Amino acid sequence: MKINKENIESVNKKVAENHLNQFDFLANSLDQKNIDVDKLVSELSDFQVAIPSWALGAGGTRFGRFSFYGEPSSLEQKIEDVGVIHSLTQTAGAISLHIPWDVPEDYNAIKELAAENDLIFDAVNSNTFQDQKNAKESYKFGSLSNVNKPPREQAIAHNIEVVEIGKKLGSKSLTVWLADGSNFPGQNNFQTALKHTEDSLKEIYKNLPEDWKMFIEYKPYEPNFYSTVIQDWGTSFMLANACGEKAYTLVDLGHHLPNTNIEQIVSTLMLKGKLGGFHFNDSKYGDDDSTVGSVKPYSLFLIFNELVYGMRNNPQNPYPAWMIDASHNVKDPLEDLVQSLEAIQEAYAKALLVNQDELKQAQLNNDVVLAQELLQDAYRTDVRPLLAQARLARGGALNPIQAYRSLDVRRSLIEERGRHTVASGL
Repeated sequence: MKINKENIESVNKKVAENHLNQFDFLANSLDQKNIDVDKLVSELSDFQVAIPSWALGAGGTRFGRFSFYGEPSSLEQKIEDVGVIHSLTQTAGAISLHIPWDVPEDYNAIKELAAENDLIFDAVNSNTFQDQKNAKESYKFGSLSNVNKPPREQAIAHNIEVVEIGKKLGSKSLTVWLADGSNFPGQNNFQTALKHTEDSLKEIYKNLPEDWKMFIEYKPYEPNFYSTVIQDWGTSFMLANACGEKAYTLVDLGHHLPNTNIEQIVSTLMLKGKLGGFHFNDSKYGDDDSTVGSVKPYSLFLIFNELVYGMRNNPQNPYPAWMIDASHNVKDPLEDLVQSLEAIQEAYAKALLVNQDELKQAQLNNDVVLAQELLQDAYRTDVRPLLAQARLARGGALNPIQAYRSLDVRRSLIEERGRHTVASGL
C-alpha cells in the first residue's frame, strides 16, 4: 500500500477552499500580533516524530486483543505503514525499531525501502522485559539488575547487539527501558539492584559509537508493582551522569504517577543538558498509552512550552528525539497515530505562539495574572489551519484522517494482507 501525490491532491481539492479561508483568517489575526506566520509554518513543517514499529498493530489488554485486520506481519510492511502515515501527515519521517522483533534479513533492501518511503531510522530499542525463544537465561527476576551474573551478561550482550544492528541501519541512538523490579517487599535489595544496573549500563555505554546517544527510560511501576529499579527521572538522570556525556534521560508522558509536574521535569533536565528523548502518549490513571492529547491537552501544551523554551535557551541540551509510544485497543492503529501526530503538532504550534519575552517580563514583575493570560491566549488559539498549511507545503493531506478514509486505506491493507495477520511483537 502506497499513497502517491495524485491521491493526496485529489482529496485536498475537496477541502482546499475552506482551508484557504480559515488559514487567511488566522494568518491575518497573527499578523496583527506581529507573529511571523511563514516562520511558524516552516517550524511546523520541520518537526518530525518517529513512529515505533510496535505501534502499527492492535494493542491488547490483560484479557484480550481485538485486531483491525490487515496488520503488518513483517518489517517491510511496518515500514510501508509508516510511509502511509508520513505521506498523509508529512510529520512522521522516522521509524523506531524494537529488537529482536524487527531484525532485518537484508539490510540494504530495508534501507532502500525506508528511503522510498522518505523515512530514516530513529533510536533502536532493546528488549530485556521478556524471555526470547532459545535464550539461555531468563529475565523473570531481572535483566541488567539480576542478582546472578549470567542473565546480566546476556542482557548486556543483547543491548550491544542492538547497537550493531542500529549501526547498519544508520540509527544514532539506543533506548534502554527496564522492566526490572520487584512485586513484594524483601524480594530485592534496592541498593544491590541499582548497583548492578549501573554497572551493566556502563558496560553497554562502553560499546556506543562516538556519535551515538544512549537514552535511559524510567517508569514508576508495571510490570512490577512494589518497586521498579529505574523508577523516576532522578534515578535515570543519576545513571546517565554515571555513564557519561553520551547518556541521557528519556521522558515518557505515561511513566509518571498521577498529577506529576512533567513540565518541571522537562525544564530541569534541559537546564542540565540531559533530556535526550521524549515519548508521547496520554493517560487518565497511569501508563494508559492513550492517544496523545486525548485526555490532558492543556498539560501537553504546558510541557511543550517548556520544551520550546529549552530548545531556544539551553544549547547544552541536544535536540530531543521525538517518538509516539501508545497502544491502540479499540481504534485503527494508523488512525490513532495520525490523531496523535496532530495533537503533538497542535501543542507545539500553540507553544510557539507564546510571547516568551512578555512572559519573562510578567514573571520578573510577579504579574501572575498576565503570565496566565499569555499562556492561555496561545492555548485558546485554533492553530489547526497552520498545521494544515504546513502539511500542504510538504505535499501532505489537508485533513489526514479524512484522506485516510476517503482513500479506504484499511480496506486496501486487508485486501493485500488478509484479515488475520498479526503485527510482530504484540
